[in-house]
Amino acid sequence: ELCLAQALGLLARPPPLSALSAAMQWAMRSVFLTVVLAAPAAEAVRARQSSTEQSIANPIRKVVTLLQSMQKKVTEEGAREKELYEKFQCYCKTGGKDLSASISAAETKIPAVGSDIEASEGKLVQLKEDLKTAQVDRSAAKDAMAKATSIREKEAAAFAAEKADYDANIAAITKAVAALEKGVAGGFLQTSAAQVLRQLALNKQDLFAADREELLSFLSGKQGEGYAPQSGEIIGILKQMGETMSKGLADATAAEEAAIKAYDGLMQAKSKETSALTATIEAKTTQIGETGVDLVRMKEDLSDTEATLAEDKKFLAGLDKSCATKAAEWEER
Repeated sequence: ELCLAQALGLLARPPPLSALSAAMQWAMRSVFLTVVLAAPAAEAVRARQSSTEQSIANPIRKVVTLLQSMQKKVTEEGAREKELYEKFQCYCKTGGKDLSASISAAETKIPAVGSDIEASEGKLVQLKEDLKTAQVDRSAAKDAMAKATSIREKEAAAFAAEKADYDANIAAITKAVAALEKGVAGGFLQTSAAQVLRQLALNKQDLFAADREELLSFLSGKQGEGYAPQSGEIIGILKQMGETMSKGLADATAAEEAAIKAYDGLMQAKSKETSALTATIEAKTTQIGETGVDLVRMKEDLSDTEATLAEDKKFLAGLDKSCATKAAEWEER
């Protein structure tokens, strides 16, 4: 009965799953010993307790049944544990392979992205330099246009004043010659044209002194109403002055037209240059913005990839250690 109680006590304290095989062997030995020791006593009392044994189940049978149930449970749990272990080992292989592939890809990507970042940073520096150069050149072109316009305006004003003088002088000479040829010099001397001609005679630098004196004498009106210059001397002086004035006006007009043409050509060229530089500035500004955005994206990508690489390496190391530990524990069972 004591051995039976000990066997039942073992059932009350089921061994852990890792020691179930040893416990099973020990329990079977206990059952065998119990059966051997209890057999003589059971034979001796069988006759006296036949009616009782029919109503009460055999304790030995209970132990055997329970041990058989335990063995079945151990077998099922062992199979289930083996299945879980095999799944874990499969995960160790596939998970480790996936992590290794991810790590390899990241280690390849990181230097490539770093190189792209370096190239983009160099490109950004160059774009900014190009933008600054284009801005300076456009500013210089606009300044040149403004300066040329200012000069052209001054030249145009000077030409207008010069032309007005030429026109007035030529008109005065023409009227004087006409008056002298008609013999009405006295009437001409009373006109404003005579005053213009007098100022011309006084201020004209290339006029001979004798001609100047003769002309001023005529313009002073000392010769009287019927004055008729001998040999047309005064008329000759006036016509020569008129021709000189006309040539001077023609030269001034030609110079003005040439200046206008040069100005128009300069303005056209500078306008094209300014337009091209403006397009360059706009393009460079756009490229700078796009390159800056790309740089931010690439730097974020690099940072994320580096962080993922570190996490993958850490996880792979833990996985390798865990898989090795589980494999060792399984081998020890």
